[in-house]
Amino acid sequence: MTQSKKDKINFRDVARFTAHVWRPQAKYFPVLLLGMGFAAFADTLFPVVTGWLVQAVSDTAAGAEGWTENLIKIFAIFIALEFVYHTLRNGTMFVWNKFAVRSLYTIVTESFARVQRFSTDWHANAFAGGTVRKITRGMWSFDVFEDNIFMFLYPTAIVIISTIGIMFSRWTLMGWVTLATVTLYIGFSVWAVMCINAPKFRRSADADTKVGAFLADAITGNSAVKAFGREKAEELRFEDVATDWRGISINAWQTANIVDLIRRYLALLMMGVMVGTAVHLWSRGQASAADVVYVLTAYIVMAGYLRHIGEQISNLMKAMAEMEDVISFWKHKDDVVEMPGAVPLLAKEGEIIFDKVGFAYANKQDKIYDDFSLTIKAGEKIALVGHSGSGKSTFVKLVQRLYDVQEGAVRIDGQDIRAVTLESLRKAIALVPQEPILFHRSIASNIAYGHPDASMDEIVEAAKKAYAHDFIVSLPQGYDTLVGERGVKLSGGERQRVAIARAVLADCPILILDEATSSLDSVSEHYIQKALEGLIEGRTTITIAHRLATIKAVDRILVFDQGRIVEQGTHAALIADPDSAYKRLYDMQALDLVGDKAVLSAAE
Repeated sequence: MTQSKKDKINFRDVARFTAHVWRPQAKYFPVLLLGMGFAAFADTLFPVVTGWLVQAVSDTAAGAEGWTENLIKIFAIFIALEFVYHTLRNGTMFVWNKFAVRSLYTIVTESFARVQRFSTDWHANAFAGGTVRKITRGMWSFDVFEDNIFMFLYPTAIVIISTIGIMFSRWTLMGWVTLATVTLYIGFSVWAVMCINAPKFRRSADADTKVGAFLADAITGNSAVKAFGREKAEELRFEDVATDWRGISINAWQTANIVDLIRRYLALLMMGVMVGTAVHLWSRGQASAADVVYVLTAYIVMAGYLRHIGEQISNLMKAMAEMEDVISFWKHKDDVVEMPGAVPLLAKEGEIIFDKVGFAYANKQDKIYDDFSLTIKAGEKIALVGHSGSGKSTFVKLVQRLYDVQEGAVRIDGQDIRAVTLESLRKAIALVPQEPILFHRSIASNIAYGHPDASMDEIVEAAKKAYAHDFIVSLPQGYDTLVGERGVKLSGGERQRVAIARAVLADCPILILDEATSSLDSVSEHYIQKALEGLIEGRTTITIAHRLATIKAVDRILVFDQGRIVEQGTHAALIADPDSAYKRLYDMQALDLVGDKAVLSAAE
């Protein structure tokens, strides 16, 4: 499954995701629920105390006895409520801060761990910038999501339920009026946000992802943009993407504004009906002036929370829409997974066997391999030769288990690689790719990537074997030099030598070379070939050969064509056969090389 085939996310998925994130912090729930609950209930009592205060003032004006003591007592209750409310709310925030930050930590660390383990196919179909944006946006959207639940929706529910309960306890009619108007307001808010706002904000989130992916792609490829003078063209392309995002986002926010206006009208209707009912009860002698003040004050308190509930339901749904991508990462079922009960690979010799392997890529019907069998002996040096698409790269990907075979098995030292842990498999194989990937870290860290516990002496020794030491020590910071994103601060040949040093230090029984010297100048290539001779000694080595002149010394050359080995043998044996496919490829490259030299001579 690729990233473009995003699973449909529903409310149950959001609930499961939330439960998973919150489960490690269950110990905080009692404090959060009780603290915020009692603070909200204290807020509910303010209108009650306000009514008492008005009644006390009214009694004082009427000349009632003991009015001073009564006023002082009620005022003290009012101040005490304020104190309790702020103490509980702000005290709970100390716990909430830990809870919220730890939730974000769980999301970003686990999302990173999951995405790292997704298949090569998934990453090939995903924009790196878009993936990063989805993780960070999902993390902060969850922050908004849980803020809305604990800080707003939960206290709102306490206030609304408590207020309606008080209304019913004093006047049944007022209780029903309050319940009906609050239900109408909340019902419309939920319907409008879920059915109108959420789909529009989901489209806005998708457009935002495209903006981030385009920016990352263009900025990463800035050197190519400059090389071809395409700055203006990229700006125009980005303007199209940004214009789509702008139109979709404006439409979403304008729609949300209209919905908000309707909610405000409903709040006005609720106030009119509640206060009107209170005045009606007062006119019939069933309520006092203080009761009317209580109802008005209760409406003001509820309106404050309901005003928030409108905004917060909107924010909640928007956050849920923006969480969809990161939740899809958690739901994603990868094609290559570690089997239950997998054991570490015991690869001491490095024998590789393809046993009647059948394999086809997920997006293609034709098989690359069909009933394919091959044995590579421990310590044997193999070169893979063939035209593009013949199956060479697929071969090494299957050895690394970047894809799973559909038929047969791939075995290393007798163990089916599907039955071993992925970590132990990958640690048994050192790779020097044609385009080495370096991290924006120090040169020493990059060399030690496959052997992080290596000492500085071991790192230097590996660099010397790769003929990288001299250029490294010539840099101002030597082995502590940061190489830049993807190693951009180093030349192609320097990056390649660092990658070779990394393979030297990893000391794996199996070595894969994707024409590891192709990026080097002729002088460096001579020394690197010498270094590789020492590196491959005693190791099973697979070389994907692009230049046939570099593989003369291997034990066996395998000539691939459409997923089949059409020829195999030593360089001398294959080149001696005038009708061999290998000789045709070799002669073709020799002619190309002669032609290139002639062009250079003419230019000089």
